[in-house]
Amino acid sequence: MDVTIYGFLQQMLDRPELFVTVMLTLGVFLVNGWTDAPNAIATCITTRSLSIRKAIVMAAILNFFGVFLMMLINSTVAQTIYRMVDFGGDARHALIALCAAMVAIVTWATLAWRLGFPTSESHALIAGISGAAIALQNGLGGINGTEWIKIIYGLVFSLSFGMGLGYLFTTAIRIVFRAGKQRKLTSMFKKAQILGSGAMAFMHGAQDGQKFLGVFMLGVFLSQGEAGQTNFAVPLWIVLLCSLIMAFGTSVGGVRIIKTVGLDMVKLQPYQGFSADFAASITLLLSSMFGFPVSTTHTKTTAIMGSGMAVRMGSINWSVVKNMAYAWILTFPGCGLLGYLMAKLFLYIFT
Repeated sequence: MDVTIYGFLQQMLDRPELFVTVMLTLGVFLVNGWTDAPNAIATCITTRSLSIRKAIVMAAILNFFGVFLMMLINSTVAQTIYRMVDFGGDARHALIALCAAMVAIVTWATLAWRLGFPTSESHALIAGISGAAIALQNGLGGINGTEWIKIIYGLVFSLSFGMGLGYLFTTAIRIVFRAGKQRKLTSMFKKAQILGSGAMAFMHGAQDGQKFLGVFMLGVFLSQGEAGQTNFAVPLWIVLLCSLIMAFGTSVGGVRIIKTVGLDMVKLQPYQGFSADFAASITLLLSSMFGFPVSTTHTKTTAIMGSGMAVRMGSINWSVVKNMAYAWILTFPGCGLLGYLMAKLFLYIFT
């Protein structure tokens, strides 16, 4: 496969199916940066550590570097996503099913954004391509259980560590800095929270960028008729392109999501926002190093909940938490079913 820029562009012009696949996959990158990345900066905006404009610019830049650097250091998450489903067999049919999955993921993400729910784009991606693979293979033979189990490990790890570390860091700060000192140190914690939110934005790119790059490469191989490819290296220029698209999506912003995560769920003080950001960043870093594909949305929101519970259980708006939990629970079956139906429809129309 020719993956030089010139050769790739020439193939896109010669192969309409490759052009469509690339555009759909970049669309998923864009939507991820647009709807998922705002979770990373929600806390620093709502505690007034940064203005919305400055926070979005910071997140866009650090999202870019997160994708770029993590792919150079450790690409195990991308490899897990790539191998999680079986799109083998007829490469043309597989490509049609994959494109259907991309349409399903964008549809699901846009609907969730419209409703203001911080649903997980990572889990939408996993569910969408899994549903499409099941439709393609006419059964669960389209699912690689060995790789899929890492999703379960990642889900348990991110939820428990995110909430637990958020609680522990907030409690530790409250012990070290008593109430009076906390108020005096508000300025310091606001500055610290900028660093924490920056780390979150970086790790969002590192985690989610890898997942979507894995799918990008899957589409590229299928468009070349290479349905059985099991290992790959992502060319540097593709990493740069996808990083820029995700960063652009982040620059579009997501005020609805920021409001839900940072304002409606729990009111945070700067030291709590710092604790939540720090806890979520560490959890995402560990998940990336272990190769667990996890949701940045779930990790950040549970870290915020842990930080809120460390101060007062009643500070959390449990009705908002309930609505978010419904959105999270529905993502796997909902987007999975949508991916399945889209794939069946596309295969019927185009084969």
